[in-house]
Amino acid sequence: MLQLIVLIVISWLIIWLFAKGNLSVLGLQPTKERLKYFAILFFASGFISASTFFLRMFFAQEEYSLTPTLTIGTVLVEIWYQFRTVITEELICRGAILYILIKKIGQTKSIIITSVFFAILHWINAGVWGNLTQMAIVFTFTFVMGLLLAFSYARTFSILIPFAIHFGWNLIQNYIFPDTSAGNHVFVLATPPPEVTISYLAFFTMLLLPKISVLIIDYLIIKTHRQIKMP
Repeated sequence: MLQLIVLIVISWLIIWLFAKGNLSVLGLQPTKERLKYFAILFFASGFISASTFFLRMFFAQEEYSLTPTLTIGTVLVEIWYQFRTVITEELICRGAILYILIKKIGQTKSIIITSVFFAILHWINAGVWGNLTQMAIVFTFTFVMGLLLAFSYARTFSILIPFAIHFGWNLIQNYIFPDTSAGNHVFVLATPPPEVTISYLAFFTMLLLPKISVLIIDYLIIKTHRQIKMP
């Protein structure tokens, strides 16, 4: 909690020093329109994220079951952890810095710069530094996702909108289903998945289709939002 308070204070200070504004430029107030798009994008991103695992069940014959030790307490703690992680990344990558950059150098350059920073940040978070192949894979998806998230802020001037996309995707990938063996999850692999042979088409469908879909579908949703004048 202290980390978020410090980030918010720093964000306010940056906005005040460089734009003589306040935190209202981040669009944190939950208006009716913002809540509508928040809900649509959160559920769209979450469902597409979950399709990753539906495809794995279909092609790789994976089976999942509820975690036996699941409790309300552990669910709330993990949701809070995912919330804190996502809002921290949004405040750092799409918060005051993106607003100031848009104001100073324009929308396009600002979106690209913050997306590069977002991708590099994930090299560290994902622990892939030094592995060039993994670095390229992580950079490609997180950079393009960064473009989507930054564009969603520039379109709406509300950090709630990129947060909805980011949180919906991460909550499924990092908590609901076990994308990694570490940490707590709502579902776990019921049994070790059988060894199956799948085609390259099936493999790339399972690997890439959800990632491409979330980018395209969320972009089309955001495009329906009217362009908000820069505060």
